[in-house]
Amino acid sequence: MTRRQVTTGLVVLAAVAAAVLLIRVLGPKGGGEEEIATDVGVHVGKIVRATLHRYVTAYGTVEPEPPGGGRPAGGAQVSAPVGGILTEIACTEGRPVERGALLFRLDTRLAEVAVAKAEKELAAAEQTYERQKKLLAADGTSQKSFQEAELGLATARSELATARTELALLEIRAPLAGTVVRIAARIGQAVEPNAVLAEVIALDRLVVTAQVPSRDAAQLKAGQPVVWGDGTGSAGEVLVVGRDVDPKTDTVLVRASLPRDSGLRPGTFLTVRIVAEERRGVLAVPEESVVPGPEGGPVLMMVEGDKAVPRPVKTSLKDAGLVEVAGEGLAEGQVVVTTDAYNITGETKIHLLDGKQAP
Repeated sequence: MTRRQVTTGLVVLAAVAAAVLLIRVLGPKGGGEEEIATDVGVHVGKIVRATLHRYVTAYGTVEPEPPGGGRPAGGAQVSAPVGGILTEIACTEGRPVERGALLFRLDTRLAEVAVAKAEKELAAAEQTYERQKKLLAADGTSQKSFQEAELGLATARSELATARTELALLEIRAPLAGTVVRIAARIGQAVEPNAVLAEVIALDRLVVTAQVPSRDAAQLKAGQPVVWGDGTGSAGEVLVVGRDVDPKTDTVLVRASLPRDSGLRPGTFLTVRIVAEERRGVLAVPEESVVPGPEGGPVLMMVEGDKAVPRPVKTSLKDAGLVEVAGEGLAEGQVVVTTDAYNITGETKIHLLDGKQAP
């Protein structure tokens, strides 16, 4: 081996030794040293007792109450019973009317002439009858003449009643107390018999008619509360749960009442929630407090001292941001991690984000 080769080998060994020394000085700590402890900032809440509900959601349309139970329908189309020229509109869209109030009037001139003529004929028939009655008492007339006078009187009375009825038919009145929601006629229009002139609806007698999936309809029955919107207003109730399933949509008709003060209008598309179950006084926590555990089941992040400890639980109803929980050792008032529960895996040291110490 030459001197040059020996020198090169020594240089390589020196470089390797330096590298090993550098790794020992700057490299990771040995396994015997402790890792830096985790400390997670969290928000907390408490286990509470609450009343929770399970809802069946349905989509339907607001309609007038149908007839039933001895009550008339809550709405009606106002039609002309006879034909004629419309001469007066006595109602206004959006305004309330009483039952029997005049809504429309057709041309009454010919009918009024017929009534006046019938009244005169009745007066003449009454005079003839009274005269024949007196003569018959004095044997001054025949029984046949008296009977003819009697028949003439009855005929005159009938003809006057008919004339007055025909005149009354030209005055079209409200069939129920309610609000005029639509007028479909104008003055001077030639109206055909049975033509729809307006629609009157009792806005305090509305229902929602909805279609519910058949699998959910089995949970429903008359009398169950019905809410809509944010659920803070007055509740209605289920009136009818249909027995037939629509084979095309696999749904069942459900009709529910609406409160008198609902403020809704016919034709409104409405999402309603039917209270299918109510559970009172159950233990509940914010939904975000329950997260999937290592084995996939739900766990509740309990606050114990300065640590968050996962506890297996069973969950049930969810309502208004709360979820019903059950598990060993759970009690009202215990503190749980809320919005930050997903950031915690296993038992973890915590502190409150508002700067306070964890309970």
